[in-house]
Amino acid sequence: MSLTDWLLGFAGASPIEWAGTILGFICVALYIQRSIWAWPVGLVQVILYVYIFGQAKLYSDMGLNIIYIFMQAYGWWAWLQHQDQQEELVVDLGISWQYALWALAALLGAFGMGWLLTHTDASLPYADSFVASTSLVAQWLLTQRKLFSWAFWIAVDAVAIWVYFQKGLSPTTLLYSCFFVMASIGQYSWWKRYQAQIKAELSYV
Repeated sequence: MSLTDWLLGFAGASPIEWAGTILGFICVALYIQRSIWAWPVGLVQVILYVYIFGQAKLYSDMGLNIIYIFMQAYGWWAWLQHQDQQEELVVDLGISWQYALWALAALLGAFGMGWLLTHTDASLPYADSFVASTSLVAQWLLTQRKLFSWAFWIAVDAVAIWVYFQKGLSPTTLLYSCFFVMASIGQYSWWKRYQAQIKAELSYV
């Protein structure tokens, strides 16, 4: 797809895609702020994107968003259980070997789904599957408050930008371009939050 066609895609984008784009931006901004309201906003967004990706024949992403519906509900509950007395989300550093295993799981999942989708009319099966598989891992790590969940989101967004550009989903491409920047900000913000937790814990010793 040419840049001109991509720009024209904004004019032809459906109201549903625009609504999903705006809600997605709000949702990630709330995640960065560690706001519990990210989850209900995200719930509405993923429902919209089940339809959007189905129309675009991005079946891995469509299936991913169906799973997201349940993960949004779980994430909402999980974050409510892990707030401190000031109702601030407690960030978990995580363990390096566990991150490595999750990264391997994402890659294997992407290859497996991609191979299966080559036997359908799916578009960009392997790239689409990478976005879906790695997003699922990143979302799970986010529900568990893992500090480096944002690193997985950065990888997702980098590939997703190309996929959605190729499919002519102009508002969604713009959204994921913003997500890439916001995920980088999120990683820094959560690191600062984790550092503040460490200082607070040391002050009580």
